[in-house]
Amino acid sequence: MSFKVKANFVICFLCFTFHFVSGQNQKLADSLITLYKSGKYQGGEAAILSNIVENEKNPELKLEYSELLIKKASSDSLFNFLHTGYLQKGNALLYKGNYSLALESYFQSLNYAIRDDNEIGIGALNISIANTYSKTGNSNSAEIYYNKGIQLLRKINDSSRLARALVNMGDEYFNNKKYQSAMLYFDESAQIFKNINNSLGTAYNIGNMGMVYAIQGKDELAKSNLQEAITALEIHRDYSAITVYLTYLSDISLKQKDLNSALTHAERSLELAQEYGLKKEISDASLQLSEVYEMIGNSTKSLNYYKNYIKFRDSVNNIEKVREMANLQADFQVSQKQTEVDLLNKESEIQLLKDKRQRIIIYATVLALVLIFVLLFFLYRRYSFVKETNTIIEEEKNRSDTLLLNILPKETAQELKETGHVEAKKFESVTVLFTDFKDFTRSSADLSPERLVRSVDYYFSKFDGVMEKHGLEKIKTMGDAYMCTGGIHLNKEDHAIRMVHAAFEIVRITEEVKIKDQDNIMPYEIRVGINTGPVIAGVVGTQKFAYDIWGDTVNVAARMETNSETGRINISENTYELIKDEFECEYRGKMKVKNKGMMKMYYVNKPKLQPA
Repeated sequence: MSFKVKANFVICFLCFTFHFVSGQNQKLADSLITLYKSGKYQGGEAAILSNIVENEKNPELKLEYSELLIKKASSDSLFNFLHTGYLQKGNALLYKGNYSLALESYFQSLNYAIRDDNEIGIGALNISIANTYSKTGNSNSAEIYYNKGIQLLRKINDSSRLARALVNMGDEYFNNKKYQSAMLYFDESAQIFKNINNSLGTAYNIGNMGMVYAIQGKDELAKSNLQEAITALEIHRDYSAITVYLTYLSDISLKQKDLNSALTHAERSLELAQEYGLKKEISDASLQLSEVYEMIGNSTKSLNYYKNYIKFRDSVNNIEKVREMANLQADFQVSQKQTEVDLLNKESEIQLLKDKRQRIIIYATVLALVLIFVLLFFLYRRYSFVKETNTIIEEEKNRSDTLLLNILPKETAQELKETGHVEAKKFESVTVLFTDFKDFTRSSADLSPERLVRSVDYYFSKFDGVMEKHGLEKIKTMGDAYMCTGGIHLNKEDHAIRMVHAAFEIVRITEEVKIKDQDNIMPYEIRVGINTGPVIAGVVGTQKFAYDIWGDTVNVAARMETNSETGRINISENTYELIKDEFECEYRGKMKVKNKGMMKMYYVNKPKLQPA
């Protein structure tokens, strides 16, 4: 399954962390919905809504009825049903890819579980919170909550939930490429599922083991496991997992050059993901289809699916999202302490509320008088305000033109302003450079958001200066990755030479940070990869549009970076032929590159003549 890590072109395997609820029964959910709409049910409204959300598989319907349950439980102060409502709301949001909102719902549910001393609920919610952190790539937080949940579930001897938690912990180790540890957790959970005769859990175990076999290159064993898991999950109508397993099957078929099977599996995955509104799975399936059509040779469809991937790509690695989710965890801890204080001061709070209500009446009268005065004042200033606004509009127009030139090349920006769109163009000889910081995700987890942003901004601002100095074009940044080109609009024949000079300056910038304390900037090791060849360039998106390039040249450049070493500049044979007279290079031999076979690679050691 071909996915983008840090939004670059390095292909790797990702694990799918499954999340399902014990006892889900879609047929029961359908009949309960019909009964609820008829109004002829016995018992309380909250009880039937709780049964619906616990058995419904469709994330849209689960979210709709969870909201109804929360509203009903809130009005009647039914705290046990509030726990269920927020839990199932979180499940629905997790399926839909709204991770920060899912996490917020889970913490709300955990509050009510703790309030009711519900040990089973507390254990299960720790696992749900861990699942959410896992999907965002926050492995540290995920492991903390998995360990909390597993420890509690072992204590209360809840076999079913413990088995699912073990599978999820195995998935997390799979995410972190600890495959042996992952298989240990899968084996333990498989035995538990077998003992309790849980066919759904067994299906997930079979599928997850298939993913491990796929990453280990055991293609036939992987295909057998994945197909068996899909067949079992279709009975349970659990399409979220099926979409992931189908994408894995597509990737295996693509590797085996079975393009028809690769296309069939990827199209089925996308169809299911779109039907059930699974944003992450839509993104992954679109990316897989882009690669399949690239292998087929249909560049138009490949580009269209790549644009769809960009549209649905999850922003969970976005720094602001990480900060938001960290704040949710902190807010939850604070809320626990606040609850204790609230219980102690409840009597005095009621009296304070009565006093406050009286003050509000007085304040409202005064406020009304003030608002009348303010209204008269603004009417008086209206004429001058309109005049000043026209001036500001003109200034903002000039500012937007300047900002557009910072986002797009001059020729592209002009074409966009004149026609409202940009035609894709092909360039026959372009040099592409990728950089990536080693261990960025792991080391950044311990940094404050302020220091992380300051450090990344410091490096990329320096890199931008290098690009301007050498007449090169920055394309984009993706997390901690930096991508630039030479030879697109300033189409000089020496773009490969200028790019290598720029690469040496980028390496020197990172080395200087390690030697000098650069105002609390985090030192990183950097890898650099360069390739030269034809690309297609154009603008993707309609609102937050971006200038981007595509083609095999870009993929190879990304692979040059991943096969490089820290502090080294790794180049392809194409680039070597263009710069060998200017630089001393070290032949590395032929190295295996995924989907490309064996490729010659070279390290650039130093210029033969130092630049003036």
